[in-house]
Parts: sequence; structure tokens; C-alpha cells
Amino acid sequence: MAFYKKMKMKVNGKWYPKSVLVGSAVSTEQVAKRVAAESTVSPADVRAVLTALGGVMGDYMAQGRSVKLDGVGSFYFTAATNKNGVATEKEVTAALINGVRVRFIPETRFRGSGKGRVSTRGLSDVDIEWEEWKGKVTSDNSGSTPTPGGSEHP
Repeated sequence: MAFYKKMKMKVNGKWYPKSVLVGSAVSTEQVAKRVAAESTVSPADVRAVLTALGGVMGDYMAQGRSVKLDGVGSFYFTAATNKNGVATEKEVTAALINGVRVRFIPETRFRGSGKGRVSTRGLSDVDIEWEEWKGKVTSDNSGSTPTPGGSEHP
């Protein structure tokens, strides 16, 4: 279950639902245990792979490559620069880059065929049940639902 709260936008005075993160983040250990339970791999092996994954992905992206993980999506670096820019093409150098951002595009999946064919994003094509955030969560389903008393991260 996902949560939302009602937010009034200052710009136009209209109300919108805004997603709310509750509880603490799911840990590597929790993910490892769940993946192990759904596969033939031990939690320790899953944890080792997950721990190494970030560094390996970073190395490939630092070489100018994107990283595509089946069932997840693609990750790639973009250069962060100051917002002022420069007047001429000749002035553009690597010195203008002041940071790196990691971008993510969820995997695209297709359902149906012909005119009824629909594309969805892999991590977000599940049927999400939305509930208005009332300030606390009452259940815990093995890491899929936040624990009671968790903090709100709008």
C-alpha cells in the first residue's frame, strides 16, 4: 500500500495528492532476505552482490556507458553544471561541470497487441493501492509495508 497526503500548491492554489514515504528505508539485509526467499540464492550471496553492484555500476557509468538491469531499468550519469552557462561554445570545458547526477529510467514493458498495446514502466506497473496518510501505519508485511511509528518523509 502506498500513501498520499493532500497538498495545496502555492503557485495556483489548487489541491493535489502527493506521495508520502513512511517508515525507514528498506535495508539491504531486508532485500537480501526477500530475494533469497524467492530464489535459490542465500541471503549472504544476495547481500554480497547488492553490495558490489553500486561500485560496478558506477565504474561503467564513469566510462560513459549506461547500465541496463533486466526487470529494473537503466541508469546513467548526467553532468551537473552551474545555471549561468557561458556565452560561446569555445568557453565550454569540463571545468564547468560541478557534479554528477545518476538518472534512472524504469524498464518499459508492453501489454496487449495491435491498437490495444500499452507500455508501462517495470517498477511502477504494479497495481498500487493508495491510501490517505493519517500519520501512522498499522501493519508490517515483511518489509513491504513500513513499521508502525515510522517517520514521514514528504
